[in-house]
Amino acid sequence: MNKDLIYPRGNDKQTVYLKSVVTSPNIIVGDYTIYNDFYSDPCEFEKNNVLYHYPINNDRLIIGKYCSIACGTKFIFTSANHSKQSLSTYPFPIFYNEWSLSIEDITSAWDNKGDIVVGNDVWIGYEAVIMPGVTIGDGAIIGTRAVVTRDIPPYTIVGGVPAREIKKRFPDETISRLIDIQWWNWEDSRVQEKLQDIMSGNIEGL
Repeated sequence: MNKDLIYPRGNDKQTVYLKSVVTSPNIIVGDYTIYNDFYSDPCEFEKNNVLYHYPINNDRLIIGKYCSIACGTKFIFTSANHSKQSLSTYPFPIFYNEWSLSIEDITSAWDNKGDIVVGNDVWIGYEAVIMPGVTIGDGAIIGTRAVVTRDIPPYTIVGGVPAREIKKRFPDETISRLIDIQWWNWEDSRVQEKLQDIMSGNIEGL
């Protein structure tokens, strides 16, 4: 295992370890999380998939370990919003020069929703959209082209627009045990040792 690789599958240039290609200090990605893109260069994830993510807000995209992010997934940040407190939806503070406003007030043009947090071992399907301020729990599955507008509990499968729960992946007891075990924080050697149990769904083997 080499978590520092860019292309973990050798000649496959469509799949990257995401941690190895992001540069923004406000994008934090865990080990072994992958992104696949068959339309664009996956190394351009930060530019193509993390949208309206302006440094002035200091909001962060935090993605855990062992996540699988499918082609076209978009993370929409708070600057995509327009303030709902204003009597107008027009973002006057962005055009501060035109309207004799202060640049220091620019963030009042939108409602600040905060960080996007994706847990560990999360699978995000093709062209899903994750909206600002959302937290996705460990082990969740986000369906193809789902639009996630609210927090998703751990080990929950969601789909649709807006995304709604379809079902839990496992019984509550198994989910609680997985959250307690947190296998994604194990040393690589222990993950390797227990890999067959993980892949076969043998919770007792962990």
